[in-house]
Amino acid sequence: MFDPFIAPSGTLLGLLQRGRGDGTLHALAAPRPEALAALNHCVVSDPRHDWQVENRSLYYARLYLDLDGGIEEIERHLADPDDHVDTDDSRTGLALSVLGHLASYGRDDALVLLRRYAATGANWAWALDELALRDDDAGLRSLALPVLARFPDTGQGSADLAAAVRDSFEPRPWRLWADDPRAAVGARVRAAGEQGSFDRWQRQMRPGGPRPGWSVQAVFDWAQQALERGSELHVPAARCLSAVAGPDDLPLIVEAARSGPEGARCAALHYLAEAGDPAVLDLIEAAAVSPARTVADTAIAAFERMTCDDAVERARRWAHRPDALGASAAGVLACRGTAQDAPQVLGALREAVRGDGPDAPRLWTLVDGAGRLGIACAAPVLRHVYRETSSSHLRGRAARALAATDPSYATGFAVECLWDCEETTREVAALHAETGDVRVAERLRRLATDPAEEAEVQTAVRSRIGPDAPAL
Repeated sequence: MFDPFIAPSGTLLGLLQRGRGDGTLHALAAPRPEALAALNHCVVSDPRHDWQVENRSLYYARLYLDLDGGIEEIERHLADPDDHVDTDDSRTGLALSVLGHLASYGRDDALVLLRRYAATGANWAWALDELALRDDDAGLRSLALPVLARFPDTGQGSADLAAAVRDSFEPRPWRLWADDPRAAVGARVRAAGEQGSFDRWQRQMRPGGPRPGWSVQAVFDWAQQALERGSELHVPAARCLSAVAGPDDLPLIVEAARSGPEGARCAALHYLAEAGDPAVLDLIEAAAVSPARTVADTAIAAFERMTCDDAVERARRWAHRPDALGASAAGVLACRGTAQDAPQVLGALREAVRGDGPDAPRLWTLVDGAGRLGIACAAPVLRHVYRETSSSHLRGRAARALAATDPSYATGFAVECLWDCEETTREVAALHAETGDVRVAERLRRLATDPAEEAEVQTAVRSRIGPDAPAL
């Protein structure tokens, strides 16, 4: 999937693409055709950089309801001929999830479209999972023949069916179909389920990798062979070392961390870092400038996993470095430093935004650190990250940091955060938003009664509107 184009944050489209609460508020105030056009664009052209972790579907579904919007554009998107050419989940996953939420809100047109797509669309498994949570038994039973027709009654077709049953996220449809008295349905699904269980048992009986009795050198060889095949198994190899290594093996492990082959060196660095051995810090410093990218990246990752005081002290020395190890050290101080480290964390935060923009990967820990350390003068930078980042997860972290550092958060961003696409951001807002704003009281009441809202958000809401809370 190509990186999506994200419109400027000051536009309606840009706000909706980011999933910001202000996107909903601006859409409700904008001309309805303009708001629906921007909403449809977001749903059929997924704006998320990481669609597997960022939330948008409930956010967009709620806006469809508020705008009384139709689903014709979603239908056209799902029926496009590209559906059977570009079969990546990211092309249709967001649209199907939005339909699922609309169905849960009682939109029959969304339910009918999901059924039709499950019968004919390329991403049928996703649609079936949505229906498994929302449709009735009769609706699901009606899909048995269309879905099973995708799997010809051949050896390969039976194997593919067994894999589909085994790997399904929601087993409810398959369980219903297994009870179907028709041989072409019930018998096939039961046989596929048994085959899937047998395949899983066979994999468990033939485990790969280290076994009891392996030596330290054997683990190193395994890690190296995996790297040569294109698999990075440094962390599993380090765990294996914890099981097989004894005190007499330490010189061999240290030597591997200093100058061993790449796979062995990476495994040894992770092992020594997990053990909290202070001697590994010098080895990490040397490995971090290795011309081998895998070794350098592993050294930094191993350092970031260390929790001992020696690692924090070394981070204070390294935080001024202009390289990746220096950036990593600033992140360690953000996570585990104390008040004395606030200037270094603030400097790294400003430099990351100035040098790499509001979506820089290293901002995640630095933003958290600014909030954890209560760096009040970081608020302007945090507000910039909040407004401009295209990552809804990073924006949520900025919101939490602002709640700890910015006195204006309760009457400012916290209000719009009640409409944010991320439930964790709505939870923070529910705890902090100033209820003197009439929009806040109304929104809290709606979240409290919305059956699709997450339990953590509703718990936060109840803490503000419960019998012991101040009256709204």
